[in-house]
Amino acid sequence: MLGLLSPAVSASAADRTDLSRAVADSTMAAHPAAKIGLNYPDGLVLLGIYRLYQRTHDQRYLDYLKAWGTAKVSTDGDTGVAYDSLDSMFIGNVFLVLAKETGDHRYTLAAQRIHDRLKSYPRTSDGAFIHNTGLSGQLWADGAFMVTPFLANYAVATGDSSASAEAVKQLNLYFGHLRHPDGMLYHAYDEKHAQPWSDADGHSPEVWCRAVGWFGAATVEVLDTLPKTAPDRDKLVDITAFLADGYRTWQDPATGRWFQLPVKPKLAGNWTETSSSSLYTYTLSRAIQQGYLGAEYQPVVDRGYAGVRDRVSIADDGSTKITEVGVGTNVGDAAFYLARPRATNDFHGIGAFLYLGEQLAGGV
Repeated sequence: MLGLLSPAVSASAADRTDLSRAVADSTMAAHPAAKIGLNYPDGLVLLGIYRLYQRTHDQRYLDYLKAWGTAKVSTDGDTGVAYDSLDSMFIGNVFLVLAKETGDHRYTLAAQRIHDRLKSYPRTSDGAFIHNTGLSGQLWADGAFMVTPFLANYAVATGDSSASAEAVKQLNLYFGHLRHPDGMLYHAYDEKHAQPWSDADGHSPEVWCRAVGWFGAATVEVLDTLPKTAPDRDKLVDITAFLADGYRTWQDPATGRWFQLPVKPKLAGNWTETSSSSLYTYTLSRAIQQGYLGAEYQPVVDRGYAGVRDRVSIADDGSTKITEVGVGTNVGDAAFYLARPRATNDFHGIGAFLYLGEQLAGGV
């Protein structure tokens, strides 16, 4: 996830590179590092900026992360977070980056706190981490992204192979429960069938766009850390191929983006969402680059990037806008998802765009 790899570009690399810088610079100007929080969208933006640093070696970007870390992490690794949800654990990836770049032990301790919390974190009966401690028995597709790349990166940083094995196990368990017949994933699963949204199989009623994007990104990022001989690695490649087929099937031919409810493109009131479109395109590009998918998916990447690019603008003063980003979302019915607010410069959209821009620029 954090290494330097060869580029995977087909066209307009300069445009993509310039946009990454512009979005990062605009975001940093609008949000001083010390004001950035510890939630997963904050972590997504910070990691996107770090990927830009890896390509450009512009010290401003790393200094921004360092200033954030100094403000948020005590010398003993405490952040004041209880880590009672998978969402809260995604920030551990930033701790691992800062530990690597600074050598400051506070970040190693902070990452270890998350790793150790998982030892007692509640699971489903078959061993999958539940979405948060208040949702007994529930798996949300979002959660795979919140915890599995952290575990895989923790394994790389510490040599703890059990963390890597846990990441692979979690992705396979989640996929088994969430797989949708239309080539995507249900948003959530309730093994107790206690939720009003749960059907006879425990599934939520809808496929929600960003949840499927999180899962795809998580899968390719965990794959990046695994040796070719790793147990169950081929299963993750198969998951990537399954999702890729779904992404290709449900891409909107008119815009190149994907809908808020991606498998219901003709549903009245449905709309194309920017962050998920970035995540799908990122996942496909990464998978092509790494050999998990063939080049036949490149046209999907090109259309996806063009569709996302249409949602990004740069003003004369250098500030940027990324529009039509769905805000954070619980599990619900179709009407609930379609009525969710659409924000400009929501961190979900900024972070996902930086991941995509740097992937296409060959920066990570």
